[in-house]
Amino acid sequence: MRNLFLLVAVFFYTIAWSQETQNDSLKAIIWTESYKDALKKVKKEGKPLLIYFKGSDWCVPCKKLDKELFSTEKFRNLSKENFVLYEADIPFNQDLVTKEKLELNQKLAEKYKVSSYPTLLFVDHKQKVIAYKKGLLLTEYYYPFFESVINKNRG
Repeated sequence: MRNLFLLVAVFFYTIAWSQETQNDSLKAIIWTESYKDALKKVKKEGKPLLIYFKGSDWCVPCKKLDKELFSTEKFRNLSKENFVLYEADIPFNQDLVTKEKLELNQKLAEKYKVSSYPTLLFVDHKQKVIAYKKGLLLTEYYYPFFESVINKNRG
C-alpha cells in the first residue's frame, strides 16, 4: 500500500512539474543569440539594445530578476515593442555558454565597466550607453527606468 501511495505521489508530482516547465517555456522572452545580430536589429528597428549582464549559475539576485521581472507578461509586452534584448551571461560553469560567447560577454563587461551583477545596460546602434541600472531593485522600480529609456529613444 505504501508503495502504491509513493507511486501515485511521484506520478502527480511529475505531471505538475512537467506542466510548470511547459508554462515557463511559453513565458520565456526571446534574447537575441548573437550580439552582432542584436546590433543589426537595433539599427534596423531603431530600438535601444538592453544588455542584461548576469551570472546564471551563481548570481542569486540575477535568478530573482529572471523570475520576477524577465519572465513576466508585463515585461514581455513592453520589451517586444520597445527593445532588442541581449543576455550577456558570465557563468562559473563554462559549459552553460559557448567559449566564444563567454569571451564576448566578458569583453562586453570589460568595455562597459560592469563589475556588479545583475546590470542592465541600454546602448544605441553605435554602442553608446543610453542608461544603466546596477544591482537588484524591487521589480516595479524597473518600469520607470524602462519608460525613461523609451522616452529618450523617442526624443
